[in-house]
Amino acid sequence: MSDEAMKAELERLRAENEALKNRPARSVSLKVSEKGGVSVYGLGRFPITFYKEQWIKLLGMSEEILAFIRANEGKLKVKE
Repeated sequence: MSDEAMKAELERLRAENEALKNRPARSVSLKVSEKGGVSVYGLGRFPITFYKEQWIKLLGMSEEILAFIRANEGKLKVKE
């Protein structure tokens, strides 16, 4: 590969990298998994998947979870 071709490829890759950095963050979405669970995408690297009854139980604990987070605010880290 010639120097000119290598420089052109490097510039193309830099532009592509910059475009990827500047795109908006993914939104959160829901899907039904292959095994019939509810998967939440967009919160982290991997989806979070629970079956219907697990989601209902977890959502029923929402006030308890929020109270726990408030009580442990100083110990918890925030992902930026």
